[in-house]
Formats: sequence, structure tokens, C-alpha cells
Amino acid sequence: MQAIVLGAAAGGGFPQWNSNAPACRRARSGDQATRPRTQASLAASADARHWFLLNASPDLRAQIEATPALQPHEGLRSSPIAGVVLTGGDVDAVAGLLTLRERQALTVFATRRIHDVLDANPIFDVLARDVVRRQTVVPDAPVALTLPDGTPSGLTATLFPVPGKVPLYLEAGLADSDAPPVIEGEETVGVAIGDGRSTLHFIPGCAAMTPALTARLRGAECVLFDGTLWRDDEMLRAGIGSKTGRRMGHMSVAGPEGTMAAFRELGVRRRILIHINNSNPILLEDSPEREAVEAAGWDVAHDGMEIAL
Repeated sequence: MQAIVLGAAAGGGFPQWNSNAPACRRARSGDQATRPRTQASLAASADARHWFLLNASPDLRAQIEATPALQPHEGLRSSPIAGVVLTGGDVDAVAGLLTLRERQALTVFATRRIHDVLDANPIFDVLARDVVRRQTVVPDAPVALTLPDGTPSGLTATLFPVPGKVPLYLEAGLADSDAPPVIEGEETVGVAIGDGRSTLHFIPGCAAMTPALTARLRGAECVLFDGTLWRDDEMLRAGIGSKTGRRMGHMSVAGPEGTMAAFRELGVRRRILIHINNSNPILLEDSPEREAVEAAGWDVAHDGMEIAL
């Protein structure tokens, strides 16, 4: 199985379009230690010919143009993209679906709750239903990722609940200071995708490490995990936001309840941080925080990173 990181940043990308913070200025300047990143998404394939996207970010068109494996190779119109697997309904996970509106056959795989969100917004009907199939996936029930003509792709996906929250646009008027309840159901899921020999876990958003998630990830071959913030209050401290990580439904990387601590005894063979906010100093290759995550055995995802399993 092969995977390509299409985008490694959290919502807004890096540099974020309206941010004049020091790290974003460094990224715009061409600083070699501060690599720009688009919004988080992954592509996976069993045969290097047919690819499935894990989330469709708002930057999808640019990601396709930067990734030869996802570009047309046959006829006047075609695509190696056979489908999209969604981990939630946030804008940075679904907005890229609108890029795939040119009557190209593919399948969108998601939980019933996320399909309900798409169905409730008629803009997503630009994905013509006579061409683009919407397949409901039951959590914890493996599903074969088939090609548009129904033939096997060689990949199987399992969506599993992780602690999270509803998308921001569905918070029904909650103020920034009002933390929505952390829920564990069909709104936020991780994906375990495999080819029968190897398995990769993709969890770009997670509010807490639970006993069930600990058991699932113990000894895993490769996990791409929520790396949104270094510390829970970093956006407040930097004066660039009014929300904590907990308010946004994300664990922090550092701290006694953070990601590094939670993974310390899990025996995961390859650990990669993804969905990294522009405020997170691990994006700076010369920062002490970047040194700390690498010393702890973590990689920091970047656009174009290739993973072979």
C-alpha cells in the first residue's frame, strides 16, 4: 500500500491567508526551515493506479496539480481518483468535494451522520448523483473500497468513532467561550485503511485519548494523528485567536494529557503528526518544539510526503 500526504496543515493552511504572524511571514519569505503546507488530506492506493482520498480539503485542486499520481492519464477526461473517505463534516474535510463536480465517476464514503450533513446542503448536489455514488459506512464495520465500476481496489476501510464535536457551522450559536460537548459517535471518525498486508490509521481530529482508542492503536504500523496545537492555549497566548484546543475539539501535542504522552507506551511503529495549525511551532524546523517531537520519535507531515507500507 502507498500513501501520499496531499496536505498537512489545519484549516486555513500554512501560511494562513489572513495571518501576519511571525511563522506565516517566514513561510511566505521562502525560509527553508518553514515549509508551506495546504490543508490536511491523504491519498492511498493498493496498486499506484487507483487512489482514494481521505478527506477532500478546500485546497484539493492545487493538491492534484502538485501530485502527478492524481492527474489524468487516459483519454480526454479521466481521473485516478476512485473515491473519497470522509472523517467528518468540517469545511476543511468536505469543501474539496466541490472541486470534483465535473461528472467524474467516484464514490463518497462516510457515516450516515455526515451524509445527512451533505444531503442537507444542496450545493453538494453539483456532485451529480447519477455519476457520484454516496455510500454509507457503518462505524466499526470494514467496507471494501471499490472502483467506480464496482471492481475491487484492493483496499478496505474501517471508520471508527473518536472523541470530537459537531462542525463549527452546526454549533447553533455557541459563543467561542462555550465549549460544545465532546461526543463520540458518527460526527468525528478515524480511518483504518489496509490492503490485507498493511494498515494505516488516519485521525486528523481527536479531542481525547480514550481506552477504546488506546486499545485500537496499540502496536499499530502507522498512525497519522491530530497535531493541531502544541499547547491548548497557544492561540490565546499568541493573540491570534480566542479558542483553546479543547474548545475546537483537538488534543494538544505537548503536556501530560497530550498526544506525545498518550502514545508513549503504545508501541506504534511510525507516528506522524498531521492537521497542524499555523500557530504550532513544530512547523518551524529550527524550533525546540520540533526538536522535541522528533526526539520522541514523531515525524511532522508535509505536503508530498510519501508513505510506503
